[in-house]
Amino acid sequence: MEENNNNQLNIELTEDVAEGVYTNLAIISHSNAEFVLDFVRILPGVPKAKVKSRIVMTPHHVKRLLMALNDNVSKYEAHFGPIPIDDSPSGMPFNFGGPTAMA
Repeated sequence: MEENNNNQLNIELTEDVAEGVYTNLAIISHSNAEFVLDFVRILPGVPKAKVKSRIVMTPHHVKRLLMALNDNVSKYEAHFGPIPIDDSPSGMPFNFGGPTAMA
């Protein structure tokens, strides 16, 4: 039996990319042709936040990503329980809840 390798895709994950980038805020914008996802890291006591990663995708691929995320969140919650969401403005990661640092 002959194997069909025409539909296989080899994906390389370099060491630096495999480490990942921590972010706690996503900013999403779009035009008629693309979506731009900026991933930001906000730290306490640092008044300026930096975009750590930017992903540009077609609307078609964003919709597929949304479907994949929905599927994975459903599986996660089925195993670990509901993920609580705080929709209040204070639920954003701008207030870390600790004392304000002073020099």
